[in-house]
Amino acid sequence: MSVWFHAAVSADEQAKGSPEPGRSALRSGALTGLSYVALSLAAALAGAFLAHKFGRNLRTDGFMAAYGVYLVLVLGAQAFRMVVVPDLTRAQEEGRLGAEFRAYCLAFLLVAVPATVVTAVFAGFFGELVTGRLPHSSALVAANALPWLVPAAFLQLLAALAASALAARNSYGPAALGFALGGIAGLAFFLVAADAHGIVSLAWGLTLNGAVAVCLPVAVLLWRGSRVRRHREVPLRVRYRLWQLLYGAAVPLAVQGLYLIALRFAAGTGEGNVTSLSYAYLLAGMFTSATAFSLSLIATAPLTRRGVDTDSAAVHVVNSAWVSLALVGAAAGLVALVGGRVVTALLGQAYAGSVGDELGRLVAFLSPWMIANAAFSITYPLMFVMHRTRWLLPIAVAALAVDIPISIVGRSMWGLTGVTVALGVSTFLLVLGLMASVSRRMLMVSALGLARLSLLVGAATALAFGGASLVLSAVPAAAAGLALYALLLVAMRELGLAQAWQYVRALH
Repeated sequence: MSVWFHAAVSADEQAKGSPEPGRSALRSGALTGLSYVALSLAAALAGAFLAHKFGRNLRTDGFMAAYGVYLVLVLGAQAFRMVVVPDLTRAQEEGRLGAEFRAYCLAFLLVAVPATVVTAVFAGFFGELVTGRLPHSSALVAANALPWLVPAAFLQLLAALAASALAARNSYGPAALGFALGGIAGLAFFLVAADAHGIVSLAWGLTLNGAVAVCLPVAVLLWRGSRVRRHREVPLRVRYRLWQLLYGAAVPLAVQGLYLIALRFAAGTGEGNVTSLSYAYLLAGMFTSATAFSLSLIATAPLTRRGVDTDSAAVHVVNSAWVSLALVGAAAGLVALVGGRVVTALLGQAYAGSVGDELGRLVAFLSPWMIANAAFSITYPLMFVMHRTRWLLPIAVAALAVDIPISIVGRSMWGLTGVTVALGVSTFLLVLGLMASVSRRMLMVSALGLARLSLLVGAATALAFGGASLVLSAVPAAAAGLALYALLLVAMRELGLAQAWQYVRALH
């Protein structure tokens, strides 16, 4: 297997420093963003079918608790994709992309295979662990799902690595198509198998999703490498690769660990709240993945080639956040007004009335988390582009430690809403720590810029959607609010949005 991976990118190395031309950053970002929209829509449809088919109960709580583990690994994998692109881009420039790609693949497999085996052998123990205070019936569902969800997540890790190797050459289409087709295939399988096999069939569908997402980018790499001879052998340095994997994934996993902590605290606020928070988190994550995360992915390789200092890093964070949060604001406003109705229509009567309205409100209360997560997605790759990685592990550990008392206070004061707000606060603190680890100047410039644009976008969202809701019913208010919000963005374009748009267009 390692020989195949090594040969797969040998053709890439023929063009040291000659990435594929002719693609604007917006086009590459659009391809990546659309793939995540397709993937998120597939997940939303699967969630809707899950809700209609299985309702909102202890069994769905058990599955969603296990699904939280999958999310931690998968979203951590996508964040690690941002981390590894600088290394692979430098390798592309120096003609050693094949060796780097093979070494990272072996490092992943050396972790993935034992982890999968351990999860399968001790599924019952891990099922009890992730469900916390939930009854034993929930733990049984989690135990049945985890042996499939863990390898499914590792397949996504390998897919992210293959996508990163393509990104080192400014090639984003094959990976985007692979992720989108994987989501569609997994959804189709779940729809067909749910009647016969129950809720665990969703875990099987996610495994198929991962397999498809791996196959397409790896096939492209193999096809491109089949035309030239293999690269010479180089030392693998497996221990070093594993350490790089752990070190690079520490903060992304901590970010997702904050979500797992939120789920554990949500479990103590009432039956079904774990499921509600999970759906709200997935929806909020779709907004930031389609914008900030996609922009960060397509920006990492160009920034690595040109080099970044403190001032240009702060400019990149603020400009990229402008484009991202402008779209996130519209999405949050729409959800605040019609989220309850949409949730009820998609997820069924189990989410009707106050439950659906609460889920819509949870998405609105996740707005601070969406801002913080967008800032994280944009900032984190810069740590590796600029070689500022010394404080990553302490920041990851500190964020998890600080989140626990914040979540305790939040839950004691406001219940599930407090848990949601605490997640945003802790994520903000983590992002500020990352910026401070680069330099005080970057912290000040980026924090002030983010605060300014957050106030502008927040004010525009509140004025447009909140004002419309005062005089119109929910659906007309949503349409009017969206139109007014667009007009306000046009009016504010000289306050930074126009400059941000031009900056993003010129990234490639």
